[in-house]
Amino acid sequence: MRTEAAQRVELVFSLFDVNRNGVVDSGDFDLMTERVLAAAVASDDGAREAIRAALRRYWSTLATELDADGDGVISVDEFRPFVLDPERFGPTVTEFATALSALGDPDGDGLIERPLFVSLMRAIGFEEANIHALFDAFGPDAEDRITVATWAAGIEDFYAPDLAGIPGDQLVAVRAV
Repeated sequence: MRTEAAQRVELVFSLFDVNRNGVVDSGDFDLMTERVLAAAVASDDGAREAIRAALRRYWSTLATELDADGDGVISVDEFRPFVLDPERFGPTVTEFATALSALGDPDGDGLIERPLFVSLMRAIGFEEANIHALFDAFGPDAEDRITVATWAAGIEDFYAPDLAGIPGDQLVAVRAV
C-alpha cells in the first residue's frame, strides 16, 4: 500500500469513528447518516434513501469483513490492513460513491455546486480547507461546479491502495487554518 493510501486509511477511520470512542460501530454509521441527510435537505427521497442504504451496506461490509473478533466493533488494527482491498470493498465503495455524489446534484443537471459539496463533506467530517482544496483539484468550471461523475470517480480513487497524486490526497494534507 502506498504511503498516501495509508494516510487515507487513517483519515477514513477517524471519520468513521464519529462518536470518537476509538472504534467504529453501527452507531457511528447511524450518526454519519443523519449528518449527511441533514446536509442534503434539497435532495429527493430516492437520493436520500440511496445514501442511507449505501452507508448501511458500508457498515455491514465492514462488520462482515473486518470484525475479526466478532465483538461488533472495528478497531483501528482490524481496519488498517483490509479497508482498501478492492476485492472486498470495491462494490461497497462504488455504491457509496454513486449515492453521495447524487446527493450533491438535487436538481439532476449532472453538476455539483461548491456550497453543497462543502456541506456534504463537512457532514462526513472533513476539514473545510481540505474540502475546498479537493474541489479545486477536481477542476471546477467557470460557475464553480464539478460533475457528478468527477466526484464519484474521485471517491473511488480515494479508496484505491495503489493510487497517489490524486485529488483525494488533498483531504489528508495538513493545511493552515
